[in-house]
Amino acid sequence: MFSIISGGAGLSAWLSGAATGIGLFAVVGAQSAFILRQGILRKHIIPVVATCAAIDGIFIFASVAGLRTLTQALPWLTTVVLWGGVAFLAWYAWQSARRALAGGGGMHVDEGDSTSRRAVLISAVGFSLINPHFWLDMMVIGGIAENFGNARMAFAAGVFTASCLWLTAQGLGARLLAPLFTKPKTWRILDGTIAVILSILALSLAFRGMH
Repeated sequence: MFSIISGGAGLSAWLSGAATGIGLFAVVGAQSAFILRQGILRKHIIPVVATCAAIDGIFIFASVAGLRTLTQALPWLTTVVLWGGVAFLAWYAWQSARRALAGGGGMHVDEGDSTSRRAVLISAVGFSLINPHFWLDMMVIGGIAENFGNARMAFAAGVFTASCLWLTAQGLGARLLAPLFTKPKTWRILDGTIAVILSILALSLAFRGMH
């Protein structure tokens, strides 16, 4: 991974990818609730985090590589995915801003327990793949990566780094974070930060699309 982020362009792309990943992944969803729950219960959390990270990594790099091949065959697709990415990032930013302003967020983690590692890992795969936001995120990531040319894999590496950090923070830090993130104020701060990050990314992409 270090070889693909060497150099100024690679490092810049990696940082952009990390910021994009944090903005896209650091949201409250079914997968987050599941991972935090397993972390709080200390049930198979390392295999769960590893499984989710592996799925993210495979699809992040596949999205970046596959979309590149498609856009070479269909040049107009680059414009479509760029503005699609702008729209999606703007929508995410708006949703985050609305949650930050309205409050009332937080997370409920049920008290149920899984009986086997296999059952837990099957659930982890399901929460990752049977999730419309996951596929939308992959398309957005692939579209944004197109703007980094030969450094697109460094961008993908940045997104993957953010994914690993977020998954690890949820899983291994769950016992410390869970009491804090049951407070609506904490989620308002997080959502507000996400809204700012995604707004900046959306404006940056829109600026590139107009030039």
